[in-house]
Amino acid sequence: MAVNPTADTLKKDLTARDVMADAPVIPVIVLHDVAHAVPLARALVAGGIRMLEVTLRTPQALACIKAISEEVPEAVVGAGTIRTASDADLAAAAGARFGVSPGYTATIGRACREAGLPLLPGVATGAEIMAALEDGHAALKFFPAMQAGGAAMLKAWYGPFADVVFCPTGGISAANAGELLSLQNVACVGGSWLTPGDAVAKGDWAAITALAAEAKTLARANH
Repeated sequence: MAVNPTADTLKKDLTARDVMADAPVIPVIVLHDVAHAVPLARALVAGGIRMLEVTLRTPQALACIKAISEEVPEAVVGAGTIRTASDADLAAAAGARFGVSPGYTATIGRACREAGLPLLPGVATGAEIMAALEDGHAALKFFPAMQAGGAAMLKAWYGPFADVVFCPTGGISAANAGELLSLQNVACVGGSWLTPGDAVAKGDWAAITALAAEAKTLARANH
């Protein structure tokens, strides 16, 4: 079983594999209200989930990353939907500790390195995997996972890319996460089901803590 990063590692020298190894699920978070950021992060941490991907899909996203970074030291907040060098720079300035991209280009890889953000690059084809590997990335996000072949695709990739570990994201739920986590080349999954919009809107943080605690117990294959 993957070993969780130590507290010291979480303070410095974080790697993409550390992000993947910390828990079976990385929550994919879309926040529309800065007031929700800190209580949501605390609720997830209370359930045992501390690697938090806040997507750059709303105007409030960077402010939410900043608030979590400053007020929830037990969490490790990252920025998702990084598509440009500017995204990487702004995310790092806001306090993000890692980045996640929906696809991969050498420009994105270089921008994240220069910004000090460990990157989980998105890939959906063998060519994209090879491009990421050429730039030193072997811990990758498979996106959109279920739409691009799901478990069958990951099994097919294991032959030529046995040295790569994946975080499938896109169409993942509590119902199918277990099948993906049982695969040798899957370190964790990414999903939005830990932070349902209605629970966030109502401030039902206890429900989110319960979902996080349940996700924390999901079994992973040995790597």
